[in-house]
Amino acid sequence: LKTPPAPPAITKTCPDPLQTLTTSQIQLLDPTGARTRLFSKANPECARVGDVLLVRQRTGDPFAGVCINIRRRGVDTAILLRGQLTRVGVEMWFKVYSPLVEGIEVVQRAAKRARRARLTYMRKVKHDRGSVENVVRTYLRQKAALGTAEGRK
Repeated sequence: LKTPPAPPAITKTCPDPLQTLTTSQIQLLDPTGARTRLFSKANPECARVGDVLLVRQRTGDPFAGVCINIRRRGVDTAILLRGQLTRVGVEMWFKVYSPLVEGIEVVQRAAKRARRARLTYMRKVKHDRGSVENVVRTYLRQKAALGTAEGRK
């Protein structure tokens, strides 16, 4: 009676399958690595809680707001932005690696480092930042002016 040889152990070929899957998905969804760098804790210029961010979507208008929460979960990394639409506070979650998100830009950095990981207290009237529309408008105007100045060179 002959026994067939045992197949190679899966742990030998792939010691950590979830990590391998996560890195392959991130490479597929973010080939340049820009979004990974933007939300990496190792990067000193990363987006932090309290910053004003502008998210451009493939469909619909861009949404700008104060970053209240960053949920770092590999491919499922998401950010919670709070802005105002018609004087009503609106919070929206955005998946960082979603194909529907065309780009994420830091419009304005927080003046000081936030001492909390989640700024849920900004929902209260005392701490609410209000509309960030003017900040975004000046940022876009400066960006457009820099773009035309570079185009003339």
